[in-house]
Amino acid sequence: MTHDVQQLIGIYDADATLWGEVSYWVGARLGRRHCSLCDITHGLFTRRRVWTACTEELPVEFVTFHRNDAPDDAKQAAAGRFPCVLERTTTGVHMVLDPPAIEALQGEPQRLLHALLSWLEGPETDR
Repeated sequence: MTHDVQQLIGIYDADATLWGEVSYWVGARLGRRHCSLCDITHGLFTRRRVWTACTEELPVEFVTFHRNDAPDDAKQAAAGRFPCVLERTTTGVHMVLDPPAIEALQGEPQRLLHALLSWLEGPETDR
């Protein structure tokens, strides 16, 4: 790994409250709500096993938050662009994948894994 990435942070386009979870779940079933990061990491009710296996292949920790429970520095780096994946480095928190980039992964955990590994292996000047 050529970067000083300490952690990868995924932020869902949903809130971590009982009402937020229920309204997202119902809205997603009715086609009214959508979070492309949720599509990658979660099935109908629980975290996808294939995604858990993918995170084990990453050389750094991958943590997830909802919009309302993410750390302040991560929310600032996201600047309202959810869902997203950020990196925490010694210099701060920076965007890795914005909403269109995550949407382009088409709900496939392996595609997210490959995108993150490519990011981590790429030259630091890409930032």
